[in-house]
Amino acid sequence: MNEPIVFKHSVIIGQLTLFQLLVPPLVAIMMLLGLTWAYGVNFDSEYRVLAVLVAILAPTVVRRPQFSALTVLPRTWSVATSVGLRWLLLLAILGCIAYITKTSTEFSRRVILTWAVLTPMPLIAVSILVNELVRRFLHSPHNARTAVVAGCNEVSQLLVQRIRESPELGILIGGFFDDRSASRLGLPDGTELLGGLRELAAYVNEHNIDVIFIALPMRQVQRVVDLLEDLRDTTTSIYYVPDIFVVDLIQSRTAEIQGVPIVAMCETPFQGMRGLVKRTMDLWFGLVAVVLLAPLLLVVALLVKLSSPGPVIFRQRRYGLDGEIIDVLKFRSMTVTEDGPDVPQARPDDARVTPVGRFLRRYSIDELPQLFNVIGGTMSLVGPRPHAVAHNEQYRRLIKGYMVRHKVRPGITGLAQVNGCRGETSHVEDMQRRIEYDLDYLRHWTPTLDLQILAQTAFRLLRDDKAY
Repeated sequence: MNEPIVFKHSVIIGQLTLFQLLVPPLVAIMMLLGLTWAYGVNFDSEYRVLAVLVAILAPTVVRRPQFSALTVLPRTWSVATSVGLRWLLLLAILGCIAYITKTSTEFSRRVILTWAVLTPMPLIAVSILVNELVRRFLHSPHNARTAVVAGCNEVSQLLVQRIRESPELGILIGGFFDDRSASRLGLPDGTELLGGLRELAAYVNEHNIDVIFIALPMRQVQRVVDLLEDLRDTTTSIYYVPDIFVVDLIQSRTAEIQGVPIVAMCETPFQGMRGLVKRTMDLWFGLVAVVLLAPLLLVVALLVKLSSPGPVIFRQRRYGLDGEIIDVLKFRSMTVTEDGPDVPQARPDDARVTPVGRFLRRYSIDELPQLFNVIGGTMSLVGPRPHAVAHNEQYRRLIKGYMVRHKVRPGITGLAQVNGCRGETSHVEDMQRRIEYDLDYLRHWTPTLDLQILAQTAFRLLRDDKAY
């Protein structure tokens, strides 16, 4: 489910959540006001516009993260890390706006630099404080809801485990109802069998149960219908937990089409505003990188041209978004430009690699032309690395779920690469591990994750021994 279970004090929780959203802009604007006063700078129209931009952007960019459907509150270290990275993202967005509008000279550099450096400290401190206040409220016994589970199986036991590991959800599990005996069910420790399914309605009314989770298999539709009919005489909240959730889902979510409920089982994470955020990050970071690296790109192009015969830019066909074939750009690092049905992977001391190319590949400088792929929209800064078409056709037959990685644009770097999955994949298991990281990226994408991967990529380039 996309939202947490409704708590007893849902109105108060809604107010607390709104307050959490307002904390970042309030802290940032108060810091800006205080610094302009401290430095004797007038809080004129330019600073007022900046304050308005912060008020608009901060609730979205510098907000508390949501790590999963069952996580209401992140841990303290997660709050600090996330707020710090999101503050950097906000500064980057504001910098791009100032660059485009040519208004950066209108501000005091001393004020802006001090504001950029000092604001994260009170911002993180206040966010942690508010987070802790909300946590304590949610942990209060007065906020707890009692729940029972109809149907004892793998998915319902997993649900109970996750609920017990997340006390901030405010749900107390009373036990299971199932028509099988307790000896056959293998109940988890600390959980009891309260009765059969026919006894559920009476138990719920007698014990004032707040929530029922129905976790019967979808093939037992009639049993689910009969159970819902028995529960019509209760005021209990009822949730159905389908057994499809034991399957490996990608960005699962519920929705509707003209009033008909549907469940997304495999979908891109970049729908709606998430897609806009991703594309905006790619476009602006890509443009800034091209401008800053332009001298290096020109020098490398000249070295490639002078070092060996052949084109400066090597174009190779690879699979992009939704499996469409795209041309991926690279500085040519080999004496050959292979792009056929058989493309041998680069190996250590590969004779095809030129001396200049060896240096370029060692520090991944040969990948820099892909910034133009990013700006053009065929690639992303972060995502699953694109493979040659020949390799795709080979591995899609060997690895289950291989093509799911193409639900997003391929990236210059990715989660697999910062976890050591680079270089030759001499065994199917090597590629399998890479694909597992790619799919994990699809499941858990956030803007913060992209920033973390970019930062880790920069550090790994200096000590990576798998680039050759």
